[in-house]
Amino acid sequence: MSDIFGINPVQGGATALLILVVLFILTGRLVPRSVLKDTQSDRDYWRAAHAEESKARAAERELTNELLEVARTADHVLAALPSAPVRGEVAAGGLDRAPDAAR
Repeated sequence: MSDIFGINPVQGGATALLILVVLFILTGRLVPRSVLKDTQSDRDYWRAAHAEESKARAAERELTNELLEVARTADHVLAALPSAPVRGEVAAGGLDRAPDAAR
């Protein structure tokens, strides 16, 4: 074969291929199979952990909503109760319902 710009095309192709392989290794695009398998297993582990955590958050959200409903009900019940007189305040009947401190 003839030389192109002083390079034999067969040798130039092999050199270009070697340069590409080295560049792929240096940039992390070409890794050993064991590294690839480890990365995939880590990805699968974290994906499963995220799914489990999402289920736990959904259950927590549901329980929080139930507790808020109970709190609202308790608030309505307490608001419906008659209020007790404050210590020292005269009740509607005119009698002081608070215990006398002098006795």
